[in-house]
Amino acid sequence: MDAGMHKERPRGPWERRERGGGPPWERGEHGGGLPWRSTALIAVLVMVGTGFSARNQPDREALDALGRALLLLGAVPLLFRHRRPVPVLFATVAATLGYLAAGYPYGPVFVMVAVACFAAVVQGHRTAAWWAIGLLGAGHLLLTHWLYRWLPPAGDGPASWGQELPAAAFAVAVLAASEVVRVRREQGAKERAERAAAARRRADEERLRIARELHDVLAHSISVINVQAGVGLALLDSDPEQARTALTTIKAASKEALGEVRQVLDTLRTPGDAPRAPAPGLGRLSELVEQAAAAGLTVTVSTSGTPRPLPPGADLAAFRIVQEALTNVVRHSGSRTARVRIGHGSGRLELTVDDDGPATGTEAGGSGNGLAGMRERAAALGGTIEAGARPDGGFRVHAVLPLRPEGSAP
Repeated sequence: MDAGMHKERPRGPWERRERGGGPPWERGEHGGGLPWRSTALIAVLVMVGTGFSARNQPDREALDALGRALLLLGAVPLLFRHRRPVPVLFATVAATLGYLAAGYPYGPVFVMVAVACFAAVVQGHRTAAWWAIGLLGAGHLLLTHWLYRWLPPAGDGPASWGQELPAAAFAVAVLAASEVVRVRREQGAKERAERAAAARRRADEERLRIARELHDVLAHSISVINVQAGVGLALLDSDPEQARTALTTIKAASKEALGEVRQVLDTLRTPGDAPRAPAPGLGRLSELVEQAAAAGLTVTVSTSGTPRPLPPGADLAAFRIVQEALTNVVRHSGSRTARVRIGHGSGRLELTVDDDGPATGTEAGGSGNGLAGMRERAAALGGTIEAGARPDGGFRVHAVLPLRPEGSAP
């Protein structure tokens, strides 16, 4: 694939919001822009709306320059409602109470408090929002039922208690709407985090699968190459023809390994596409026997039960388990014979690979991950692997793989 296709194009602000949970100022962090347009719109709405409301409230103080300054003083802090939601909320409440204490007309002045309260609750400052709304309600009660005697307008009387019900309902509605939005945003953030975690798990599982596949392919082929290279070197002068045979085996093993590695890498380059060659399975067991014979190992294969087509995943796992078990015999056993038994049972496949030992302790370039890889393959299918020394000094690998239809749950 062309490397240029991996270059990341610049993302717009909405894409950053989807990927990272929103711009910094929406997360209450420092930096980012300011909500100029929405704040200006709120300020204009409050100014114009209050002007219209004042015409129907002749008993209140006329909306003069001081009154408009107090309205502006409550609107300006809203610029910072995403960065400092709690101070902005209390500043807006204080400006609103000062405006009401001065006896100016009622109107959309409470919209500023509603917007600041919404910003605080959405960002998680629920307690501060409740305290601010409570402070505003208590202050309003003091102004309208006690302090009105000493505050403008002159001759003002106490407010009707019935007028407090709509104000209380408005406050509860603002808090409830803010809570709904907050919960939905938290759920959205949680779902995004879960999707990201699931994507990381899938990527990790795919890397593990590819690493296991490459290990199995290379370990077997390189073990054969290692043995044959030793034979070729030992016989190069005394028996050139036999050395030629060893080199021919090396060439064939390396060619096959390169082909399988290329197939694995092709799945990386073109995810989702069908592989160019079918994945190996027990149908290619004869090739393993021939490769083992080229490495000086005699393998006998026996079967029991009624053979049936295997699901692709189980077929590949069975092939790789037998391949790795024979590779371990070549690397670590002094025996030159191995026995492979394949048992087809009801809903399961049993694999047994035996050699008579003894263990030689040689590594032949091994990584020590063979048994772990076999266990991972079996566990991925819900199966088990038992591997260990036999009482007579040999070594046995026994695998049980459940046979389920491809795609069914384990």
